[in-house]
Amino acid sequence: MADDTKKTDDAAKKEEPKAENKNEKAGGSSGILSWIIIAVIVVVCAGAGFGLEKLLAGSRKHETADPNKAAHKAAEPVKAENLKAEGSALEAPKAWYFDLDPVVANLDEPGVTRYIRATLTLEVDQEIDKKKGEEFLKEQKPILTNWLAIYLAGLSLDDIRGNKNHMRIQSQILDAFNEKLFPGAKPQIKHILFKEFAVQ
Repeated sequence: MADDTKKTDDAAKKEEPKAENKNEKAGGSSGILSWIIIAVIVVVCAGAGFGLEKLLAGSRKHETADPNKAAHKAAEPVKAENLKAEGSALEAPKAWYFDLDPVVANLDEPGVTRYIRATLTLEVDQEIDKKKGEEFLKEQKPILTNWLAIYLAGLSLDDIRGNKNHMRIQSQILDAFNEKLFPGAKPQIKHILFKEFAVQ
């Protein structure tokens, strides 16, 4: 009987290490699997965070850059030197036109109140970019209309009668406008056209 108990104890001892080995193996592989899952989660989260940071940084750049550029552009006046049209001479468009507001002035006629109403169109050289040129001329329009009102107020009825006088007036206005707009540079206004030239 003592032998039977001894045999049972020996068998139990032999089975215990086997059970422990199975537990170690099971615990070891599940531990490695847990570490792999944790590592994958960390990598995925880090990648997502990096991508999100780039996405947010990109949208912040667009938000802040656009208003600054618009404000900077609006603050910069257009300069006569920057008006050249881009592209080759073959691609250059034909001359373009810019209308001035009507100008009314009293003529220099003693004893009689007579006035002249003139509306001019400027023919601008094709070397000038139309978009930039229009912006520039809009900025300069008050100076041009002021000069024109003063010039017309200095004319008498005899000064404005006849074809010869009209051509002389056009030539004088052309020279004055080119000097005001492009001082010391090549004239860019090609012709002054009368849309309206009425005396009352």
